[in-house]
Amino acid sequence: MDSNTIVDIIAFSLPSLITGGVAYFLFNSHFKDQQNTRRWLLQKDNQSATLPLRLQAYERLTLLMERINPSQLMVRINPISDDKTEYQNFVIAQIEQEFEHNLSQQVYISDECWSIIVTAKNATIQMIRLAARNEKVKDADALRELVIADLLEKPSPSSAALAFIKNEVGQLW
Repeated sequence: MDSNTIVDIIAFSLPSLITGGVAYFLFNSHFKDQQNTRRWLLQKDNQSATLPLRLQAYERLTLLMERINPSQLMVRINPISDDKTEYQNFVIAQIEQEFEHNLSQQVYISDECWSIIVTAKNATIQMIRLAARNEKVKDADALRELVIADLLEKPSPSSAALAFIKNEVGQLW
């Protein structure tokens, strides 16, 4: 082979290789764009299907936070007897029952929001236990009064969780 033949082969092959390379990159980018468009459409369809479920979960958890608010609990749950320990255990059992009823809602909310809800529940239980340990509390009615009086001085644990829930729901839009 002489040098003219090699130059001719390169002269004819080079434009074909460049055209093939450009075509490859164009088709590759087109297919990636199509794939991203399909993924976006699927995500959009899924979001429209899951948004009502998520909102329902936030509604149920808002109701949970309202129901375990100590001031609501003390008004709603009447003492069975005068024994403060029995009343304390009954109120805590009611909180746990409400919480267990809404456990499945954690699937639809963020981990941070669920963590704050669990913390609010635990803080509420702790608040009731601390009030029951107070030496001034002699019976169930005194326990109710002390818990309600404590809430006049500081916000309830569920109020912080409610604020977080409202903020998170606001970010859904």
